Amino acid sequence: MATKKRAGAKAPWDRTNPKKEDGKPAHHLTPAEKTSAKRSAKKAGRPYPNLVDNMRAASKGAKK
Repeated sequence: MATKKRAGAKAPWDRTNPKKEDGKPAHHLTPAEKTSAKRSAKKAGRPYPNLVDNMRAASKGAKK
């Protein structure tokens, strides 16, 4: 499954840690976000969540 990369876009593991408005590092996952990431990994057949699962869970948690 090939995906197109945007011109100049870096992979998530090549980016710096995002900072909040006050300059502190981004938050840790809440227990609910961790559960969501674990559920996503299990659905995909992985034994534990990877970076993409964690990023998806964190972005969904931030929107709520």
